[in-house]
Amino acid sequence: MDPMEFVNKLDWIPPRLMAKLERNLRKIPYVQEQIQGEYDEIMGDLEETLKPYRKDFTSFSEIPADGRDKKDILAEMQSLNELESAKWEDGFVSGAVYHGDKTHIDFLNKVYALNSQSNPLHSDIWPSTAKYEAEIVSMTAQMLGAKGTDDAVVGTVTSGGTESILLAMKSYRDYARDKKGIKRPNMIVPTTAHAAFDKASQYFGIKMIRIPVDENFQADVEATRKAINRNTIVIVGSTPSFPHGIIDPIEALSELAYKRDVGFHTDACLGGFVLPWAQKLGYAVPLFDFRLRGVTSISADTHKYGYAAKGTSVVLYRGEELRHYQFYTTTEWPGGLYFSPTLAGSRPGALSAACWASMLTMGADGYTRAAKSIMETAEIIKKGVRQIPELYILGNPLYVIAFGSDTVDVFKVMDYMTKQGWSLNGLHKPSAVHLCVTLRHTQPGVAEKFTEDLQAGVAFVRENPDEEGGMAPIYGMGSSLPLRGVVSDMLKKYLDLLYKV
Repeated sequence: MDPMEFVNKLDWIPPRLMAKLERNLRKIPYVQEQIQGEYDEIMGDLEETLKPYRKDFTSFSEIPADGRDKKDILAEMQSLNELESAKWEDGFVSGAVYHGDKTHIDFLNKVYALNSQSNPLHSDIWPSTAKYEAEIVSMTAQMLGAKGTDDAVVGTVTSGGTESILLAMKSYRDYARDKKGIKRPNMIVPTTAHAAFDKASQYFGIKMIRIPVDENFQADVEATRKAINRNTIVIVGSTPSFPHGIIDPIEALSELAYKRDVGFHTDACLGGFVLPWAQKLGYAVPLFDFRLRGVTSISADTHKYGYAAKGTSVVLYRGEELRHYQFYTTTEWPGGLYFSPTLAGSRPGALSAACWASMLTMGADGYTRAAKSIMETAEIIKKGVRQIPELYILGNPLYVIAFGSDTVDVFKVMDYMTKQGWSLNGLHKPSAVHLCVTLRHTQPGVAEKFTEDLQAGVAFVRENPDEEGGMAPIYGMGSSLPLRGVVSDMLKKYLDLLYKV
């Protein structure tokens, strides 16, 4: 039997024991050789896809002796932009570009140009940026239930959802260490929560306790109750989760946290700027924000459904005290008194200005219309998926629609869709694919085109189950290979490839 085939039969071994077994297996020269062979084959196939411009555009591995003409540089960048815009303008991409209308983009670009030199680190020079960020935080807080609470809801603007989550987890860790003497903190997180929580666990030394989800892909409340202990600093819930678009039982989870005097973080990065408006439209959106007494922090991405330029998010806290544990200050540096609200020192104030401008130009009416269009389009797509016998939708999502199959290889279906111009997200545990519906998909005919191509893709894979090539083998290995260290190393090699000139 081939060694890798033998390894694939070990998926019944518990993860911790499997990790120990893997370390020993990888010391065997023959196993190392087999693994390296897998890496070389996969990376060789990927390189052409990830580096498509080598033939037609000049590469620069060092600074040119003579500066290039500005017109030539702009012409080349315009060519690259046109090649890539075609991939998302027609609405064939899952997530990624959430607004995409040319008029809106042009407006944000003008705002950015006006503020291109601003830096919030120098608040004395650019007090306008402080104005923009304070108002972004206030507007987001009011949208997410601050108006319905007696507590002061405060926050900061960050570079994205990952930084919002990292900062919140760091704040809980430091608060618990200072106020409760907790030196070995843990956080309770559903298995479907964003990978940024795992990143926070690794970066800040917070033990992650993973909670299973039920048959509807919602966090298990009873398992959460049992997992809470004296070292628990925060419980997490998603609205919705990235993989399956499912809203966790935030009210029940946050009430558990409240009764145990533990923090609760609602990750609304994907839903913060859709769900409040969908709720007002009458959709079945449960409470998830500061109207719940147990919710002590929320992350919400302005650069997703807030329709700002990429690079902004908001993290909110119930009260200034918790936010103070996010702030960085130093008083003994020879360079003077230094302080910053987030991880970065210097930051692009132009992005905050563009975020502020986007929120103002959208207005409550614009966000409501956008949410209505997205929800209606998602219903068309869900109906289309349900009409394909080989597919099933995971849980009961609103606008992030994950589907799997018990009869065809869903990753091969995704490969077929890629050939038709679609860019979808592959999921693991269970194997599935999702489409995150945005305003790009609300264009006439896009939803119908998606379901037609999906139906054709399922039929093709059903009739050609042994079709080779594409990303299906990679997703399949990533989903099923029990040697998770091998998969991790493969991802690192993928990142190495991105930085290869």
